[in-house]
Amino acid sequence: MNNQGILLESGTNELEIILFSVGSGLYGINVMKVREIIQPSEVTAVPHAHQNIDGMIRLREEIIPVINLSKVIGTPVSENTNEKMIVAELNQRKMAFRVDSVSRIHRISWEQIEKPQETGSGMQNITTGIVKMEHAMVLLLDYEKIVYDAMPEADFFKSNAKAGEKPERSEKKLLIAEDSPTLRSLLENTLRDAGYTDLLLTEDGREAFDVLENSSHVDLVITDIEMPGMDGHHLTKKIKEHSEYRALPVCIFSSLITGDLRHKGDRVGADAQISKPEINTLVSELDRLLLHPVS
Repeated sequence: MNNQGILLESGTNELEIILFSVGSGLYGINVMKVREIIQPSEVTAVPHAHQNIDGMIRLREEIIPVINLSKVIGTPVSENTNEKMIVAELNQRKMAFRVDSVSRIHRISWEQIEKPQETGSGMQNITTGIVKMEHAMVLLLDYEKIVYDAMPEADFFKSNAKAGEKPERSEKKLLIAEDSPTLRSLLENTLRDAGYTDLLLTEDGREAFDVLENSSHVDLVITDIEMPGMDGHHLTKKIKEHSEYRALPVCIFSSLITGDLRHKGDRVGADAQISKPEINTLVSELDRLLLHPVS
């Protein structure tokens, strides 16, 4: 897969999605999450695995769990011969999503993506966005929640930062942009446990920027990358190009922080980029930027 075109641009508020089908539905996944698409291979069952996990496959010396999206979505498991496995990586973990078929790559703007609660689709709990295309409606699934539900032992956020160690953390106000309700709740609870208790929580970059413009004071922004309306790179770019906010520290906290994508955050002026689930690193970066700033 050639991601070169989208990789060379920063802050355009665009993304490329791979379209795939499960049952009668059409779905999309960010190209940047996908490592490869493979033909179905032999799956080894795992005792006591979650109901959505078919088992494990071996792919070039790696053992990768297989999540069956038909089971996640609640459609009958297909027996068609076009079945594929989408090998993805998020939160520093690889997994294979079993789907019925894969069609093509489509480039869209985050502005084309609507929040699921605005459409009444009935899949709000596992959907982060809906794209209305000319001849179809494409659902963007909350892959982080899907993985977290199937593998809770993955323990996305686990911090050893104690609140009592740095009481001055409670004096700093943080603005957070994270579209996944599951990840937003986990992030909120973990930051509060660490002592960062003054939090403004938003669901996307556009809402975060609106809050920023109407808030009396914010000390730092934490943003995901993938969000409907306005993604984290575009939000960071708007902040850093704004005469009033350009000095405001911005931390990008995303499952998409990889060697290929780190340069995009650098180009838009991010002060720190941390890959989920490195919550301890995030807390350390917050302390560095807020409690021990370098002039």
